[in-house]
Amino acid sequence: MDTHSRSIAKAISYRILGSLATASVAAIVTGQAGLGAAIGGADFVIKLGLYYFHERLWNLVPLGRVEEEETTDNALLRAESVKA
Repeated sequence: MDTHSRSIAKAISYRILGSLATASVAAIVTGQAGLGAAIGGADFVIKLGLYYFHERLWNLVPLGRVEEEETTDNALLRAESVKA
C-alpha cells in the first residue's frame, strides 16, 4: 500500500504534465494565453483531488496485488541480509 505522501507526490507530478497539456491546448484554441492558463489552473486543482482519492480507493482493492512475502524482491533482500 502506498503512503499518503507518495499518493500526493504522484498526483502532483501527473497533474503538472496533464495541466500543462490542457493549458496549451486551451491557449491555442482560444488564442488567449491568459484564458489557457486559467483553464489549466482549474484543471490542475480539480483533477489533483480526483486523482488522489482515486489512488487511495485503489489501495483498498486487492486486485493484482501480491502478498509481500511472495515477491521476488523481498526474497532477494532477505537472502542478501542473511549473507551479511
